[in-house]
Amino acid sequence: MRQDTALCWLRRDLRLQDHAALHYALSTHARVLCVFVFDDEILTPLARADRRVEFIWHALAQLKAELNRHGSDVLVVRGAAVQQIAALSRRFAAEAVYASADAEPAARRRDQQCAQALEDMGSHLVLVKDQVIFAAHEILGKSGAPYRVFTPYKNNWLARQHAGDAEPYQTESLFAHLLPLDATPMPPLSELGFLSTDLTVLGVALAEAGGQALLSAFAAHIADYQQWRDYPARDASSHLSVHLRFGTISVRAALRLALAQPGPGASCWLNELIWREFYQQLLWHHPNVADESFKPQYRALAYENRTDWFAAWCAGQTGYPLVDAAMRQLAQTGWMHNRLRMLCASFLVKDLLIDWRWGERHFAAHLLDYDLAANNGGWQWSASTGCDAQPWFRIFNPITQSQRFDPDGEFIRHYVPELAAFGAREIHAPWLARRLPHGWQIGRDYPPPLVEHARQRERALELFGRAG
Repeated sequence: MRQDTALCWLRRDLRLQDHAALHYALSTHARVLCVFVFDDEILTPLARADRRVEFIWHALAQLKAELNRHGSDVLVVRGAAVQQIAALSRRFAAEAVYASADAEPAARRRDQQCAQALEDMGSHLVLVKDQVIFAAHEILGKSGAPYRVFTPYKNNWLARQHAGDAEPYQTESLFAHLLPLDATPMPPLSELGFLSTDLTVLGVALAEAGGQALLSAFAAHIADYQQWRDYPARDASSHLSVHLRFGTISVRAALRLALAQPGPGASCWLNELIWREFYQQLLWHHPNVADESFKPQYRALAYENRTDWFAAWCAGQTGYPLVDAAMRQLAQTGWMHNRLRMLCASFLVKDLLIDWRWGERHFAAHLLDYDLAANNGGWQWSASTGCDAQPWFRIFNPITQSQRFDPDGEFIRHYVPELAAFGAREIHAPWLARRLPHGWQIGRDYPPPLVEHARQRERALELFGRAG
């Protein structure tokens, strides 16, 4: 019997079921050990109470408990990822290290360095497709170039997709190949330099078990997804984005759900999964979009970038109720409804004339489900600077968006309680109300609108028109 050992380096795939890298490691080697590195390069810039770090911690704690039941463990360390993986590989005489491929530029640089370090030791890094159904090089145009427009990409994606793409990778049947190891304690968050947050209070579904529970719950109302997905008070979202981000469920499980219930709802949700992959392949082929506009003509836009307006936007104090409700939802929960992400991005860029990168960084700091490709793609879509983005002359009206998607003001009242006494007609633009609630005063109880939308719309059209 072969006695060789491999490491499975967990990263954005914090589960044991339907795990591509773990499957290939267990299928190829006699002994496999799971490891995770809290990477200093990622952690150092973060706030000490970062919800994402705690989410990862809970996922690892569950993985550790499950692997302990099988007589193995996941080793959790902190430090520079390349150095830690090299040290663990040397310690266990690993012939190979298996990991899921990642499209982010920093991750690709890290993996190149790690591959070189392992090669110098006589080992090697094996990167496996796991985060997406189709890797960046698998869906290309007829000329062999990557797509720049979503619809033909989607059509090609759907034409190539077949039932086998949703098949799970078997792992549990191969657990006999896990390296026997005494259980080690999970390092507390404080030892990693972080604090506990409010994930439990917020009721966030945690770890692989939580992701599976959400998947099952969403299956019961996926048929209604298309009809109600744009209404934040209805909460028709799957809330699976954070689980796809950290891999506590697999993208194949999401695809299986979409394919199991054919209909408008499932098709609409599948469309969102394809958008996710479109942005991943865009980031892979054009890593520069992480720092600059995809469209060259918009890279030198003369944004006004007023810091006081940006601060008001961040705090949910713009005077536009639905925008403010959405920004407060982000601050309070680490999540924001997708329709509102588009609205808030449009408002920042087209109404406040602030660089989209300011908003992208703010979302990156606060979103529990933050994913560089999706966040960047969404911001550049709203800002009209990106690949297949909203045309620059289409600008969301924050009042009509509010009237259409929160018609009764239910969502607004939840996050902007100072407007709770307003009726459904007045709540969308309280400064225009003919009668105000008794004792209520605009400017004291709630700010007046930061800008006049109609005027700012004209200024945005002029700004983008000159550049375009």
